[in-house]
Amino acid sequence: MNGTRRAFLGTALGAAAATALSRPAYAAEGGRRRRIPPSGIGMHLYTMRTPLAKDFKGTLARLAGMGYATVGVSGRHGNSAAAIRGMLEETRLKAVLEHVGYTVVTSDGLPQALDDIHTLGARWIVVPSLPGSMHTPAGFREAARQFNKAGLAARESGLGPLLFHNHGLDHEVVDGENLYDILLNETDPELVAFELDVYWAAKGGADPRSLFVRHRRRFPALHVKDMAPDGGFADVGSGTLDFPSMFDTARSGRVKQWLVEHDSPADPFTTAQNSYTYLANLRY
Repeated sequence: MNGTRRAFLGTALGAAAATALSRPAYAAEGGRRRRIPPSGIGMHLYTMRTPLAKDFKGTLARLAGMGYATVGVSGRHGNSAAAIRGMLEETRLKAVLEHVGYTVVTSDGLPQALDDIHTLGARWIVVPSLPGSMHTPAGFREAARQFNKAGLAARESGLGPLLFHNHGLDHEVVDGENLYDILLNETDPELVAFELDVYWAAKGGADPRSLFVRHRRRFPALHVKDMAPDGGFADVGSGTLDFPSMFDTARSGRVKQWLVEHDSPADPFTTAQNSYTYLANLRY
């Protein structure tokens, strides 16, 4: 447990959180009755990239059959935004966001990218990562400036705020400054929010529970990804991350979408089913 996590347990959650950590994930006793709304359980389609490349619509249909309500788009596999929207409507799924590269968001390609978000029927455009050369305080300050501009364009087009998706290195302290904190503190909350990947946050030493409390209403979407004992990826609910405790403050973060992700699933459909079952039954 890192220093941030210890401090948060000692101040914001105290004994109640410490007790919660010892309870099984499915337990409903002791007030643990909150659940993820069915409309909030989604799949980030990067997990399904292999079957999507072979049968996009069939893959969507299988996800819908498992109970998934939403998807995050990450790679179109030769399909247009309109074609994907059609397949989503046929399978009764809804796109909530799409990942779009930083170089597109900061160029004259942004208007078309925003139009595509509308075409998909989604709400958020998401920057999935920053170029490695920008992983400095100055680089993150430039990213914050660009995100504010793109977030304004998104709002003016009728969409929600621009979101940023984190990786572990984004939580590093460089020259005495936490890079992720630069984005949190130097972007306009009305224009920029965050799709928090809880695996990478934990890997980078951040505590999602603390982030949800310290930066209220800034995390409308999550990547729910579990960590294997060796630090690799695991199906949600089968690894080491304490999701009931983690989600305890999700309301403060204004979380609306819990999107399953696994970066390298052995069998994407098994991962999808296992992860959905866990989240659908989770009480926190």
